Amino acid sequence: MIHSYKLGGLNIVLDVFSGGVHIVDDVAFDIINDFEKKSAEQIKADVLEKYADNPEVTPDEVDECIEQIEALKNAGKLFTPDSFSNKATTLKERSAGVVKALCLHIAHSCNLNCSYCFASQGKYHGERALMSFEVGKQALDFLVANSGSRHNLEVDFFGGEPLMNFDVVKQLVKYARSIEKKANKNFRFTLTTNGVLIDDDVIDFANREMSNVVLSLDGRKEVHDRFRVDYNGIGSYDKIVPKFQKLVKARGDKNYYMRGTFTHHNPDFLEDIKTMLDLGFTELSMEPVVCASDDPSALTNDDLPIVMKQYEKLAELMIERRKAGKPFTFYHYMIDLKGGPCIYKRISGCGSGTEYMAVTPWGDLYPCHQFVGDDKFKLGNVYDGVTATDVQSQFAACNVYTHPECKDCWAKLYCSGGCAANAYHATGSVNGVYKYGCELFRKRMECAIMVETVKMLEE
Repeated sequence: MIHSYKLGGLNIVLDVFSGGVHIVDDVAFDIINDFEKKSAEQIKADVLEKYADNPEVTPDEVDECIEQIEALKNAGKLFTPDSFSNKATTLKERSAGVVKALCLHIAHSCNLNCSYCFASQGKYHGERALMSFEVGKQALDFLVANSGSRHNLEVDFFGGEPLMNFDVVKQLVKYARSIEKKANKNFRFTLTTNGVLIDDDVIDFANREMSNVVLSLDGRKEVHDRFRVDYNGIGSYDKIVPKFQKLVKARGDKNYYMRGTFTHHNPDFLEDIKTMLDLGFTELSMEPVVCASDDPSALTNDDLPIVMKQYEKLAELMIERRKAGKPFTFYHYMIDLKGGPCIYKRISGCGSGTEYMAVTPWGDLYPCHQFVGDDKFKLGNVYDGVTATDVQSQFAACNVYTHPECKDCWAKLYCSGGCAANAYHATGSVNGVYKYGCELFRKRMECAIMVETVKMLEE
C-alpha cells in the first residue's frame, strides 16, 4: 500500500508497510500512482501524452523511471505487502498482565468550570473527592507488583485539578522515591494543571520531580476566557499566564507542554498557537475538542476545511521558524522517519486497559481517564487488582486490525487504530471509528511527514 500526496512543494510517496518516504518528481509521482493499476506500456503512453510539451520527458527517461520503481518494489521499499496482520494478536498477548503506567486521579474536583470539560468539571459525573495518601500508596504498590520486568514506570497526576491535593502529590512522590531502588524501578512523573494554584513551591517541586508538566492554555485571551472560567464566570487567562511563564523559564531544558483545546468557536487555532509562541512557549499541543455532536462547542463539517488548512499553515510556520533559528515543537507533528515506534506500538496503540489504567480517588481502576465514571468499564481496584477480566479482554483484543474501517487506511500504522475512548463515545464500541477524528489525524500525519522530510533534506 502506498499513499501519495503533494504538500509544501513536494511530491511525497509513503510506502505504508515499510515506512519508507520517497520524494519524487512529477513523472515518477504519476507513474507510481498507476504502477499497480496499468501495464508498463499503458503507463508509458499516458506519461508521454501528458508531458508531450516537455522535451526532457523522453521514452528512454520514462522506461528508466519505470525500471527504478520496479527495483524499489523488489527491494521492499515500494508497494511492500502487509506482514503485520497475523502478528497483531500475538504481539499484544506477550505483554498481558504487565502494567507500565497509571493515571492517578488525585483530585475529582476543580477550581475552574470549563463547559467543554469531558470530566464534568473534574467530578467525572460523580462526587467531588480527593485521593488519600493511603489509596495513592496502594496504587503505586499495585503498579510495582504488576509491572513485571519493566524498569521505567509512568505515573500521571491528573484531575480535576491535581494541585488541589498537592500535599498528597508530594507524599506519593516521596514514597515512590523511597521504594524504587529496592524494587529496581524508575518512576517518571507527569503533572497536568490549569495553573491557578501554581506558586514557587509548586514550581520548585515540579521542576525537580516531574519528567513532564502539561499546562492548560487555549491560546488567545478571548478564546481561553470563553471556556476556562472560575465558578464566578471570570476567565483565568490573566491569572495563569504569568505563572506558566515563570514555571517554564525555571524549568530549563526539561519537558513541558502547553496543551490547548480548539472548538467550533476557534477552528482558526493557528492564531492561538501564534499567541503561545508570542508568550515565549515553544512546546505546544492543540487538541480538537471531543464532545457530543449537539454540543455548541462541537466541531462541524463546515469547520473541517478550515481546520485542515490550519494544519497546513502550521506546518509552513514550523519550517519557516526553524529556518529562522526559532523552532518550536507541535505534539502531533512529532514523528521519527528513521526509526519511529516499534511495530508493537504501531499495531496495539496506547495500551489502555492493559498496560495503562486510571485510578479514581477511591482506588477503582478504569481503562483510561476518559472511561472513569462509566461503571460498565470498571476493571477492579488497586487492592484486589483487575477482577472484571471480561472488560479488560475487550481492550486486550483491541488493535488496528480489529477495526474493519481501518483496513484500507494508509495511516493505520501511525494512529494504531485511534483512541478507544473516542471510538466508544462516537460509535458505542471500543472497536469503532471516530471518523471526524480520522480525517484530522490523516491531515496531521501528512503535514508531520512533510515537515520532517523538509528538515531531513536540509541536513
